[in-house]
Amino acid sequence: MENLSEAAYAYLLLVPAFFFITLVAFYPLLDTLRLSFIVEGARGTEPTIGLENYIDLLTGSALISRQVLDVGFTAAFPFIELGSPFFRQALFVTITFAIVSVLLETLIGFGQALVLDKEFKGRRWVRVAIIIPWAIPVVIQAMIFYLLFQPTVGFGSELMQALGIFGSTPLANSRDSFIIVLVADVWKTSAFMALLILAGLQSVDRSLYDVAKVSGASPWQRFKMITLPLVLPALIVAMLFRTMDAMRVYGIIDATAGCSTVPSLTCVVVDAVFATRQFGIAAAAAFFTAVVIGAFISIYLLFFADSDGGYF
Repeated sequence: MENLSEAAYAYLLLVPAFFFITLVAFYPLLDTLRLSFIVEGARGTEPTIGLENYIDLLTGSALISRQVLDVGFTAAFPFIELGSPFFRQALFVTITFAIVSVLLETLIGFGQALVLDKEFKGRRWVRVAIIIPWAIPVVIQAMIFYLLFQPTVGFGSELMQALGIFGSTPLANSRDSFIIVLVADVWKTSAFMALLILAGLQSVDRSLYDVAKVSGASPWQRFKMITLPLVLPALIVAMLFRTMDAMRVYGIIDATAGCSTVPSLTCVVVDAVFATRQFGIAAAAAFFTAVVIGAFISIYLLFFADSDGGYF
């Protein structure tokens, strides 16, 4: 081991981690890929059907043939056709949810982090107040918004109807339900973004701001030239984690509006397993979801790679 190079020694130390990652992550993923190419049966006797499960997913012949998205949703998002296959609806909803929710959570979380980074009286209590939504379990959070927009229970439905935003039963149509689920997710996870970004902000050398002030830099110039570049690694890591989590969204949808109103890729997997008992279809949907998440991660890594080949 003494004759190993520094790089080879580093890789050697990573071997146990690679072993456990392969055991708990890569092997199940590969087995899911294997299952997506077969028809269910006793292990070792299943006939291979190639890409048929994936074709059935995209054409809509695999799962229950149902129209989930309504006219209001397709009018707001004309890129998806009314009555398109359930899987394609779920794919569109998932990607839209991930992009919009992560964008809003990043902006709100960044604003919260900038406030919490300042010195003011009661800052400790403000930090606790911001963390509370993130600490609430997903099911409880979903029930809060579910009851809030029940016409006979909460005031949210009447308020939004009076403002002309929602209809009389917002949880019964996909457009209004999508907005409710989106707001619920942003309300909860903006605190997660704020905490990660705050950690990056507090690692910035404060003397840089003093030098910038003496040089006559405006607040915007200090933010643009000091804060944003130095906090960017923490910001990208936070966005990466949230994007992966948003692509797997299920609990908040199922407990608030239901997959029959707001479909997601995870809803397709659960529906295929428990509603139609099509395990090959479920495996295909699960592996496709993993591929989509991997594509988003690759975009992050490629977009934020520096000139030296490193990241962030």
